[in-house]
Amino acid sequence: MAEMDVALKDAMTIDGAIGVALVDHTSGMALAVAGGTRDFDLNVAAAGNTDVVRSKLRAMELLGISEQIEDILISLESQYHLIRPLKARSGHGLFLYLSLDRSRANLAMARHHLRRIEHILNI
Repeated sequence: MAEMDVALKDAMTIDGAIGVALVDHTSGMALAVAGGTRDFDLNVAAAGNTDVVRSKLRAMELLGISEQIEDILISLESQYHLIRPLKARSGHGLFLYLSLDRSRANLAMARHHLRRIEHILNI
């Protein structure tokens, strides 16, 4: 659990980070969270974004696409939401969810940082 906390604290150093969660997309449960605000409940966001991941996986299956999802980007007027499924065998069924303040974030750097965190995270 300490390793997850360190990884999420690292994600919170990304410019513009609002909150981050490690989520099990089979249950919709956040295994660990960092950040968030009074008006932005990361547990609710984690559960909601589980549906996004499931829908995309189902659509890919129906289309016969056998590639893996690198990440999913949702752009809002004031925020970016990044979803990065973990590819390591130990992370199967898990994804990192990162919410960013769009005015302060560098999307390319945030994606790069999440990819680095994914590689060092050993669940």
